[in-house]
This record gives sequence, C-alpha cells and structure tokens, in this order.
Amino acid sequence: MSRFYGTVQGNRGEASRGGSKESGMVTWCASWEGAIYCCAYYDEETKRDVVLVKKAKWHGAGEERVLYRGPIGEEREQ
Repeated sequence: MSRFYGTVQGNRGEASRGGSKESGMVTWCASWEGAIYCCAYYDEETKRDVVLVKKAKWHGAGEERVLYRGPIGEEREQ
C-alpha cells in the first residue's frame, strides 16, 4: 500500500501513482504562465508526512515562492 497517492486528469483521461516512504511523491502542474510544484515526503526528524507546495517558474515564466511547507492535513503560517 502506498504512503502517498496522487491522481491527474487531462485530455488522455485519469492516471494515478503511489509513492512510498522512501520515494515520496513529486507533482508539477504548469501552464505558459508558471507552475505549481508539490513534493510530499516523510520527515525522519519529525516522524511526520510533510508537503512543500510552491509557485515555480516554468520555461522562464512565473515566480518562485513557497505557498506552504508543513505537515499534510494542517494549515499554518509559513
């Protein structure tokens, strides 16, 4: 069973992927105006599943800015 699970839906239908404690999971959602990057992983130090979500450049467009970094399932200020 996967520790992390993700789905994507596009013009070729839906696909899903799983990620383990060791591999984590990385996703990109991009357009000509920039991208959103998401990386879920297990933090050995805190013993928790955490996620990094940030705005990112895509082929030179967009900006770099962290939107959220912390435990999955919680909201908090940066």
